[in-house]
Amino acid sequence: MADTQLSPTFYWSRLEDLSGREVHEIIKAREAVFIVEQNCPYQEADDYDLNAWHLVCRVDGNLAAYIRVVDPGLKYPEPSIGRVMTVKEFRGKRLGALLMQEAIQFTENKYPLQGIQIGAQAYLRDFYTALGFHQVGEDYLEDNIPHINMVKPG
Repeated sequence: MADTQLSPTFYWSRLEDLSGREVHEIIKAREAVFIVEQNCPYQEADDYDLNAWHLVCRVDGNLAAYIRVVDPGLKYPEPSIGRVMTVKEFRGKRLGALLMQEAIQFTENKYPLQGIQIGAQAYLRDFYTALGFHQVGEDYLEDNIPHINMVKPG
């Protein structure tokens, strides 16, 4: 499947607006990426899911990518973008960049002038820098994976 043939569709929802089947599909995909692929046992589904906007990206009806935006004042003072993932079969097609652009636009519109904070895996520093984020603080280990905090000013 060539990049030019992808026609992603994006859907924003609160958790309570997703069907049980959709929640199952999202959690299953997140666990496959963050727990199984990264060999990192941790509590993947958390209470932030209850206070977040969930962005599902579908290609031809299939879950291709996902992000959540946690409400401000919960994880960080600013709204927070996290759980950024692309399903394995859809990687290398620039969906991650499209997903982040959609999430940034949504977050800036929903929470104007508040900025955005992320806790990113350190190897993605350049990816997030290109999207307008800059590192704050030192690198740290989270679940044995190098991470950095980054902020996009409001």
